[in-house]
Amino acid sequence: MRAQFQAQVQAPLPSAPELVLVTDLDGTLLAGEPADRRRLYRWLSDCREQVLHIFATGRERSSVAELFQAPEHALLRQPHLVISDVGCTVACGDSLELVPLVVDDIERQWQPFAEQVLALTQGQPGLSPQPVCAERRHAFDADPELMDPGLMQRLRQVGVDCVFSDGRYLDVLPPGVNKGSTLQRVLELLELQQVPVVVAGDTLNDLGLFQTGYAGVMVGNAEAPLLEWLPQLPNTYLANGAGCSGILEGLEHFGFGGLLAQGAS
Repeated sequence: MRAQFQAQVQAPLPSAPELVLVTDLDGTLLAGEPADRRRLYRWLSDCREQVLHIFATGRERSSVAELFQAPEHALLRQPHLVISDVGCTVACGDSLELVPLVVDDIERQWQPFAEQVLALTQGQPGLSPQPVCAERRHAFDADPELMDPGLMQRLRQVGVDCVFSDGRYLDVLPPGVNKGSTLQRVLELLELQQVPVVVAGDTLNDLGLFQTGYAGVMVGNAEAPLLEWLPQLPNTYLANGAGCSGILEGLEHFGFGGLLAQGAS
């Protein structure tokens, strides 16, 4: 399956990575002290063969593409792979073209629910469709004070999953699909189940990453609703530092100091 996956990705993937690093973007890889951001970005570039880097984000692909056009992200190299749309999309990090081997299954899971979710959410108070090209999900800006308190329960009764994050975003997802489940499927297809994995995030849409049981870094600026889950996540480390500062701290905590030393300081 690895060969089939690689054939659907334009850029070559590391043949024998020492680590898979999976990072959320906003509040995580795009946050932290400027010096730590520079250090982490340079290390990821220097250790491209040793570290398989995956973005796991709530953004859609076009929004990910915009990152690399912004001067403030000039040092950030494109990852090997992108998991976007809160786990509903997998794409090549270089071209951002879809990986059908993963995406087609998610599409099949979503189609039976798409219209029903739309009907349940149309005209709902406190809910506005996000002006993005969300794929295999419905994405909303949400005001919890105005929302119908029973809406999320009705959506779940239909069979879909709901994620409310950062106090303002509601994502309605295919059943059982999230950043973590999609990551596990990607690693299975790449035959990398024996390679150490570190995941990092800051909001509730990252909860699926931490629930995989992989080594987790909850960065120091994590939102309060995510912090409430920490006692149930025994393999997750709560960093003191925000964003990239916390990622570097977490990598040291999980024993990757030697690997960090291989790149630029």
